[in-house]
Parts: sequence; C-alpha cells; structure tokens
Amino acid sequence: MAISLREKISYGVAGAGGDLSYGMTNQFFANYMTDSLKLHTGFVGAMQLVCRIWDGINDPMMGTIVDNTRTKFGRFRPWILTGGVLNALVLVMMYANPGFSAGGIGAYIWASAAFLLWGMSYTMYDIPYWSFVPALSRDPKERNTIASIPRLFCGIGSAAVSILTPSMVKKFGAGNEAYGLHRWSMILAVFCVVMVMITVTGTKERFIPEKKESITLKKAFVTIKNNDQLLFFMITAICFNTGWYLTSTLGVYFFKHVMHQYDLYAVFAAIVGVGQMLGLVLFNVLSNKYTKRPVIFGAMGISAFGYLMMFLLRSSEGRPLGTVPILNVQIGTGFIWFAFFALLGAVGIGAMFVSETVMLADIVDYGEYKLGYRTDSIVFSMKSFLLKVAYSLQSAIMGIGLTLGNYNAAPDGEPARNAISAMAFGVPVLLIALSFLVFLRKYKLHGDFYYEIMKTLRVKHAAEEGAASGEEDEVTA
Repeated sequence: MAISLREKISYGVAGAGGDLSYGMTNQFFANYMTDSLKLHTGFVGAMQLVCRIWDGINDPMMGTIVDNTRTKFGRFRPWILTGGVLNALVLVMMYANPGFSAGGIGAYIWASAAFLLWGMSYTMYDIPYWSFVPALSRDPKERNTIASIPRLFCGIGSAAVSILTPSMVKKFGAGNEAYGLHRWSMILAVFCVVMVMITVTGTKERFIPEKKESITLKKAFVTIKNNDQLLFFMITAICFNTGWYLTSTLGVYFFKHVMHQYDLYAVFAAIVGVGQMLGLVLFNVLSNKYTKRPVIFGAMGISAFGYLMMFLLRSSEGRPLGTVPILNVQIGTGFIWFAFFALLGAVGIGAMFVSETVMLADIVDYGEYKLGYRTDSIVFSMKSFLLKVAYSLQSAIMGIGLTLGNYNAAPDGEPARNAISAMAFGVPVLLIALSFLVFLRKYKLHGDFYYEIMKTLRVKHAAEEGAASGEEDEVTA
C-alpha cells in the first residue's frame, strides 16, 4: 500500500528538528569552546573524540533496545519523542555556561558533560528515527522517496542554522557571543520539540515483523560482525562523512581567521544548503532512471572535484579582491568562483547523504536474506555509529591540526590559517578517494545479486503473511 504524501512529509519534519540541534553542535560548539570558553584546542579535540567513542558503544545498545520495544504506540515513535525532547533540553544546557570563568576547570567540566549528554540523547532519537525507513515501505523505489524527504528536511534544518546563527547571535548577544548563542539555542530547542511532535503524531508504523525471541546485545554484535556489506558500507560512509564534517566544523574558523569575513560564512552556508538540496532531488530523479551504483560514483566524483577546487582557490592572504556588495557583505570575484565549486561539491554531498540511508535499507534486507532474521534498528544504529566515528576522526584531525598550527597562541597567524584551509578543503579529497575505492571493490548490493535478494524476501514474506492469516482463521473458527 502506497504511503500518502502527507505521512511522508510528517515523517520528514523531525529530520529538520534533528539537524537544527545537530548543526548547532557540529558547526558552532567547537568554536564556542575555543573562542568563548577559551578551552585548549588539544583538549577540545580529545574530549570530542572520547565522547564520540562512548556514543559509538551506545549505538548498538540503543538499536537492541528499540528492536525489543513493544508498546501500543509502536516500536519507534516513543523513542523518537523521548530522545528528541531530551536532546533539545541538553542543547540549551551546552550553551548555558553557569558562571564558570573562561579557561577555568569548571568550564572544562561543564562543556565535557554537556557534550557527552548531547550525544547520548541524540542517539536515543536518531536510531529509531532512521529505522523507520524499512518499516514504512518494502518497495525499493518508494524507499528512495521516503529517504529523500527527511534528508531534504535535514538539509533545510542544517542550512537554517548555518545561515541564521551568525546574525542571530549578534542580535541576541549584543556584542556577547556566548550569551547570543545561549539565547539562540533556546529558540532552536523549541522548534526541535515541535517538529518531533509532528512526526510522532503524523506517522504510522507498518511492516514490522513480530520476533519470536528478543534480540540480545550479544546477538546484535554477532549480526553486525556477520553482515559483511554493513561493514564495507561503514568504511565507505565514514571516510566520506569525515571529509564533510571537517568542512562544516572548520568553516566557521575559515571565514573568521582565514578570510577575515565572518559574515561570508552565512552566504557560504546558504550556497552549500542549496547544493545539498539539489543533490537530494537529483539522486531521487537519477536513481529512478538508472541504478544506484553509477549515481553514487557520480556523487563522489563531483564532491571530490568541488573540494579540490575550493582548496586551490582559497585566499592565502584572507582578503578577497574586486569586492561588490551582495546581501550587505563584500563578496570578491575570487569568492564567486569559490562559491561555485562549493555549490558543485555540495550537490554530490547531498546525493551521498540520501544514498547512505537507501543503502542501509538495502542492507537490512541483505541481513535478513543472509542471516534469516531481521534487525532494522540494529542495522540503522550503525548510521548513528558511523556518524560518531566520522566525528571522532574529524575531532582528532582538527585538534591535532589546530595545535600544530599554533592556533591557541596565534589564531590569525599563517600556520593556523594554512592548517585550517588544509583540513577544511584538502584532507576531504583524500578521504573521498578512499571511500570510492572501498565502495568500488567491496560493496555488492547491486545488479542481479540485489534483485535475487528482493525476490527471495518477497517469497518469504508472502509465506509468513499466509501462515499468520491461516493461524488467525483457526483462532476465529
């Protein structure tokens, strides 16, 4: 049975809420810690790395809990609601420094505790949210649409944070950046909760087979270990996503300390947001016309090319030439070319993000085909896990790079500027190349093998539904 557009949109709305919180944390919290709280860059990188490792351990645990959940409200929605509300509260806590002096031990402890709790509450929301995809539909083409809609909303949420935060912080902070971030985080938290409520009340869970036994944590790890396509997908996605997280986190640093035009960050973010949304649409159109494999290859290729050109076009002096007024900021002719390639790269990034969700839905089916049992949330917990691993790598690279570039002592010095530029635009090219090689050589859910899996599962599900119907008839008689 086809899913109505209204329900698809209701499902997607929480994606925007999640990315409001996600973007506020990923893009601005590191800079808040180094520039407002005056925490050492080495500590910031190490702390984020440790917290992400702990989050990664939590992911299969949360997937196991969700797979074993049975309530009258369903398996996924209770956790989406609980996790979404808690995450919004923690988001406010992150920017609510309760009077600790900058660089003091209290600031170190508060920031660490807030970041750890944010990751745990986000896991509680994120895993059941994305686990919804295979539960909503068994049709591969409809899954493409279902997966595209929340990714579109995620892009809107992330772009809104990127574009609006610099101006909102100025407006609410009146010269105090830390205070402005706190007030702005409170407004975003309200939107997060409202959007989660729309998803929880506007969707219906379907196609969730009853399990005859509970999934234990041990069985969850065995499932992950024995699903070879899940492991190769993880490597592919981790490499690709780490590159993007370096760019999104260091973008604030780049426009503050390399370009010396922080106002341009909002313009850059708007361009990237538009590009990612175009990528989502383009993936949906092309995947209905071609197989997913060449579409994914194309997405990786234009992403790498966009990154490479941005790295080559970066301003070593941090000063654009030939400025013209656009949107009340001075945009140089060099930046216009830089922005063009940012748009091109973002199209590939957007297409890759939605393809990752679709691939995971296919991997859920592959796991059932290979292992004989279905574990939607455990497989989809790996989406959250891979994000945590990618963030861990990004945090480690950023912490090491900023420390080697002497950022703490001279954030505007040439070593710091070079380190920021290299990490934001150079390193991602290498990571995408590695991602491409793993996907090319190891990922096999395409062509005849993929169609064999879907055919086998259709026969299996039809037999199970027939057996269940027969049992119902016997009970009624």
